[in-house]
Amino acid sequence: MKQRKKLPIGIQTFRDIRENDYYYVDKTQMLIDLIEEGKHYFLSRPRRFGKSLFLDTLKELFEGNQPLFTGLAAHEQWDWTTKYPVLRLSFGGGQYTEPNELQKNITEQLDHLDKQFGHSTTHTTLSGRFRSLIRYAQEKSGQQVAILVDEYDKPVLDVLHKPELAKANRDLLLGFYGTVKDSDAHIKFSFFTGVSNFTKASIFSGLNNLTDISLDPNFSTVCGYTDHDIDTVFEPELDGLDRNEIRDWYNGYNWLGEGVYNPFDVLQLFRRRKYSDYWFETGTPTFLVNWLIENKVPTPSLEKMLSTSDMMNSFDIEKIGTEALLFQTGYLTIKKEENLGGNYFYTLGYPNREVEQSLNQHLLSSLVQNNSEQARNSTQLYQLLLANDFDGLSALFQRFYASIPHQWYSNNEIQNYEGYYASVFYSYFASLGLKVTVEDSTNLGRIDMTLTFNQSVYIFEFKVVELSPEGKALQQIKDKAYADKFVGNGQPVYLLGVEFSKDQRNIVGFDVERV
Repeated sequence: MKQRKKLPIGIQTFRDIRENDYYYVDKTQMLIDLIEEGKHYFLSRPRRFGKSLFLDTLKELFEGNQPLFTGLAAHEQWDWTTKYPVLRLSFGGGQYTEPNELQKNITEQLDHLDKQFGHSTTHTTLSGRFRSLIRYAQEKSGQQVAILVDEYDKPVLDVLHKPELAKANRDLLLGFYGTVKDSDAHIKFSFFTGVSNFTKASIFSGLNNLTDISLDPNFSTVCGYTDHDIDTVFEPELDGLDRNEIRDWYNGYNWLGEGVYNPFDVLQLFRRRKYSDYWFETGTPTFLVNWLIENKVPTPSLEKMLSTSDMMNSFDIEKIGTEALLFQTGYLTIKKEENLGGNYFYTLGYPNREVEQSLNQHLLSSLVQNNSEQARNSTQLYQLLLANDFDGLSALFQRFYASIPHQWYSNNEIQNYEGYYASVFYSYFASLGLKVTVEDSTNLGRIDMTLTFNQSVYIFEFKVVELSPEGKALQQIKDKAYADKFVGNGQPVYLLGVEFSKDQRNIVGFDVERV
């Protein structure tokens, strides 16, 4: 077995990793391919996926630091006799919640670069200073410049809750980034990274020569770890861990190519030897949760959300598409691609257990607003399912719906929305990490929700009724013969018809039948 190395948790510096015996997954062949195939690039990936490390690797390559690349794919393919000046900008560490903070941040970064290159200028605008610096760096070195911009969108994302400031920051960046196109003759290579993929007319309208590789299958693994990486590079860490469980928890991110694992999750797992929501807990999904609730997005639909490439990239201050928000932030990923008459459609879904379980826990928290009560409900749900105690299960959900404050319904105007009731039901099961399938297709229709658990299959159908139970939900399961696809597999099959009263705002019918 290979010798164990140090885990590069939080390390974004290529030199540090290579000189201090950390694990490293070689991405340098893709660097060579990018440089040989084009000039100006953009990459969108969720947070903590290794974007900053990738940029730092590019920096070391262009600066010609050959010893760092010994044994890597790029080593024998790069001309180490030529060194290029690198202008690197990062917006990841700044705070942009007040007016003029973005301008101050860019000014400080330009001051630092001016000092680094010995540059001075009479220009006072940010664009003018940047343009002057680019040309000076080329003249001084005799080589074109490499420009690397990390977290290009953070100054806008940080203030989405302040639309006017978000627009001001966007407009400032629009002019500043446009300098790259104006200086094309002096530039060897440019690369922008960020979480969101703002419409090109928004921030990159001046950079219409920018190649977006976010959904390019050739670069789908540019950030993240593949199955092969886990089995080879990290082989010494696998002892004592269930390989399929690692895959279930952390694999599944897909950008139209080979799927990848979230690097932060994998490294934390190898360090702590325990499965948990490491990536999810480092973020603050409050904005996302509020967005889903305010826009009345039923949580079961997140498992199978249909989209187009335009919808997934439709992200701007004035119009934030649900699909774009969820996909670009990493809470949904591409599960299937279909070409229908020349139009491409994508089915989005949760990438893995961590995201599905954690997101639904947060959605429930926004409803219950009592973490202790939510924990008790979840524990009871699991125990009732183990015992197949359906009377107890019905009573549990009745208590939950009864506990939701009246003003919550009034504020959200959602009491007549059937998807809301199903969302609460679904989120409780999904938050426990149970194997739930929504809109499961049969030859006669689609099952609202199927649960496989405790060596049994549970088929749920949800209906909204007026005041009293009508038995329609259970009857539909029978009429549509939903159980047929499960009968014969040797497992008990339970049919559960759940009826909600839009007037009483609670469950009024909970019919159960075993096949």
